[in-house]
Amino acid sequence: MSQILLKNGFIVSMNKEEQVFTQGDVLIENDRIKAVGHVEQSLVTPDVEIVDAKGKIIMPGLINTHVHTSQQLGRGLGDDVNLLTWLHERIWPYESSLTEEDSYISTLLCCLEQIRAGVTSFAEPGGQFVSGMAKAVNQIGIRAKLAKSVMDCGEGLPKVWQKTTQEELDKQEEDLRKFHNTADGRVQVWFGLRTIFNNSDDLIIKTKELADKYGVGVHMHVAEVKEEVEYALETRGATTVKHLYNLDVLDKNFLAVHTVWLTNEEVNMFKEKRVKVSHNPAAAMRVLGFAKIPRMLKEGICVTLGTDGAAASNRMDLIDEMWLTSLIHKGWRLDPTIMKAQEIIRMVTVNGAKALLEEDNIGSLEVGKKADVIIINPNSAGMLPIHDAIANLVTSMHSSNVESTMCDGKWIMKDREILTVDEDSIINEAKERAESIYKRAGIVLPHRFPYI
Repeated sequence: MSQILLKNGFIVSMNKEEQVFTQGDVLIENDRIKAVGHVEQSLVTPDVEIVDAKGKIIMPGLINTHVHTSQQLGRGLGDDVNLLTWLHERIWPYESSLTEEDSYISTLLCCLEQIRAGVTSFAEPGGQFVSGMAKAVNQIGIRAKLAKSVMDCGEGLPKVWQKTTQEELDKQEEDLRKFHNTADGRVQVWFGLRTIFNNSDDLIIKTKELADKYGVGVHMHVAEVKEEVEYALETRGATTVKHLYNLDVLDKNFLAVHTVWLTNEEVNMFKEKRVKVSHNPAAAMRVLGFAKIPRMLKEGICVTLGTDGAAASNRMDLIDEMWLTSLIHKGWRLDPTIMKAQEIIRMVTVNGAKALLEEDNIGSLEVGKKADVIIINPNSAGMLPIHDAIANLVTSMHSSNVESTMCDGKWIMKDREILTVDEDSIINEAKERAESIYKRAGIVLPHRFPYI
C-alpha cells in the first residue's frame, strides 16, 4: 500500500455539491482517493509521501473528449484551406503514409502536450493503428479511449484505406480483444465512425450494435460542416442528425463531435437520446461555424470540450480551449452572461467523465474515485492576482501553470518534469519522423522549416 497526501491546497473538488475547500487536503491510497477536505490523521500511514500545496490549486485531471493523436506529427499541414481540401489533399495523404511506429511516436508527442496541459484522460476518435496508440498510452501513463478511423465508402480514399464494411468491423473487434482494459484499465477501446461522407448505413448500424454488445462507446464526427448536412440530405434523404436518429443509433453511449450544423429540432433529438457532445471551439472557428452550445447546455445535454488534432487546431491545449469557449459564445450571441466559468470547468471534468462513460471513476475529487489529479501553481504574471479562483482557471490560466499531473495514483509529471518517458528523445524522433512522413505523402507547402 502506498499513500500520497496533498496538503494545504485550494481544492476544486467538482463533487456533486461542487464544493471548494480552502487549506484542504487530498489523501490518495494506491490508485484511489481515500479522503478529501479535512483528512483525519488516523487515515495516514507513517511512510506517506507529503506534498505541500499551500498557495496552489488542486483539481481533477482534465478530460479531452476529442483528440487525434495520430495527427500530432502533421501539425500545420491543414492551415488556411476548406475542410474537403484539408481532407483530400493534406490529411488523407499524411495519415495514409503513417506506419505503426509513426503512430506510436505521434501519440507519445501528443500525450506530452496533454499532460503538460493537465489532461489525464482523452478520447481518440480514430487513428490507423490502435496498437501504436495503445503502446504509447500504456508507456506514458495517461488514460484513453482509443478507436480506429473507420471508413467503408466515399470518393478519394487512399487505396490502403479501401476496406469493406465487414473488414472494418472485424478489425475493430480485433483491436478491442487485444487492447481493451489493458494498462491496468487505463487503455480502453471504443468504436469509431469517421463521418457520414465515408460511412455506409450498414457500417453505422452494425458499429452501434457492436458497441452495445461490448459495453463501450461510439465516437463520430457529426454535422461538422454545411457541406456534410447537404450531402446527407441529398444521399440519405435527411440531414446528418436526423438520419442518425432514423437509424436509431443515437444513444447515451454515442459521442458526437463538433455538432455545428444542428437545427433546434436536432438539438432536441440529442436531448431525447442522451447523446454526448464534444465541442472543439478552435477547430470550429477555423472553418466549421458556431455550434449551439449554450442552447445544448440549457437543454441539459452533456457537452464537453476537445482540442481536435494538431492538423486542425494546431494547439492541443485544453486550457486554451476553455478560454476560447468562454469568449466566442458571448461574442456571437452578444450576451456576456452565458458560458460561465463554473460551467466550463464542469465541461472538462464531470461532463467529460460522463461522455467517456467513466463518471463513477473520474471527473471529480471524491472518495473511492480514481486518483487523477492536477496541481496548479498560479504564481505567474499571467494568472495573478486571483480574486475569483474558478474564473481565473478559465480566463487566465495557462498550461505553464500546471505544475504536477497524476493519473491512476501515479505522478506522470511532477514540478514540470515528465517522469514516465524521455521527453527530449521523443521530440527528436518526432521531428525526424514528421519530415519522413511529409516526403512520403508528397505534400508540398511553402516555408518549410529546416529543423533536421
